[in-house]
Amino acid sequence: MTPSALSRRALLGAGLTLPLLKFARAAEAPFRIVMTGQALLQHALSAAQWPAASKFAALFKGADMVFTDLETAIKGPRSSTAMRNDQFLHAAGPEIIDVLMRAGFDTFATSNNHAYDFAEGGILDAIAALDERGLTHAGTGPDLATAAAPALKQTPHGTAALVSAAAGAVAKGGMAGPGHPGVNELRRAESGALNEEDVGRYLDVIENASQNADVTIAYLHQHYWEKNMADTPAWQKALAHKAVDAGATIFVCHGPPLLHGVEIYKGKAILHDLGGFFFQTVTKPGHYPNDVWQSVAVDCRCTKAGIASMAFTPVQMNDTGLGGASDMETRGMPDIATGEAGTGILERLAALSAPYGTKMKIANGRAELVLS
Repeated sequence: MTPSALSRRALLGAGLTLPLLKFARAAEAPFRIVMTGQALLQHALSAAQWPAASKFAALFKGADMVFTDLETAIKGPRSSTAMRNDQFLHAAGPEIIDVLMRAGFDTFATSNNHAYDFAEGGILDAIAALDERGLTHAGTGPDLATAAAPALKQTPHGTAALVSAAAGAVAKGGMAGPGHPGVNELRRAESGALNEEDVGRYLDVIENASQNADVTIAYLHQHYWEKNMADTPAWQKALAHKAVDAGATIFVCHGPPLLHGVEIYKGKAILHDLGGFFFQTVTKPGHYPNDVWQSVAVDCRCTKAGIASMAFTPVQMNDTGLGGASDMETRGMPDIATGEAGTGILERLAALSAPYGTKMKIANGRAELVLS
């Protein structure tokens, strides 16, 4: 990231507005934004190991923004001793980012419960790796103002903004502060509700971003799960509505590694949970339910006014590696689901979305949002 870009992000995070230079564009030309489940990727897979990368690259080609959450702590020269040393330490070198780029990803949330797994040095190493590759990212930073600030991406259709935060399971001391690298964290108060100051900061930045950008994506990675992780918490639904009210075009969430429903609220999209895209966990087979290995890629066309169209492509991850259950290097790799398996994923997403009044039409291997 250039010094001028860093300054812009820090100032915006502090609540200051800045004029943005925009590409010339048609007045109502929609953005095309692709979003997937979170990327828990721990091995630098070759093209031969993950041939489906080319399928996703073709599917995502031409999008203004291709987004996921970087669920892996990046190890680099500043990374210190790991903050956790169990099966839930998810870490890899920066070369995994290249694997995701091969599939077309160019925009990343870095706010999650693993971002601080290598403490401050790991935060800075991940940021450096993304900046060296010229990628858009938000959610962590050398201080809270920068971690909270929107990442801005100039596209042929105008300016897109990403505001990113995490709630729950962030390692102790992992929240960014003045002069302290870390995560833009929404903490939980003693009452059980989210910290009002943290929520206020998140919503203020969304509002500011929406005044400076043509479309704004509000992202949350949350680990304040319900007893049944398939249930979307009431507080999350309320926060999603507040984010849209503040100016978000899309609110998207990860956390529980499961699909949750899709809601259209005031013409804007709320993706309550997109589950996983990569899920390279070393947990024993059967640790997670079968639905954890299924998700969707969302292809959204939108303007500042709201959602113009939204299509969903089913994704299937392999729950055992190519070499069997002990092969963790090639476990949890995504491919486009086809046939009855793909239809089943889409039908489940439609059923999860129906309580919100959301309707979908399933045909030709994908689901399309039915807008009234």
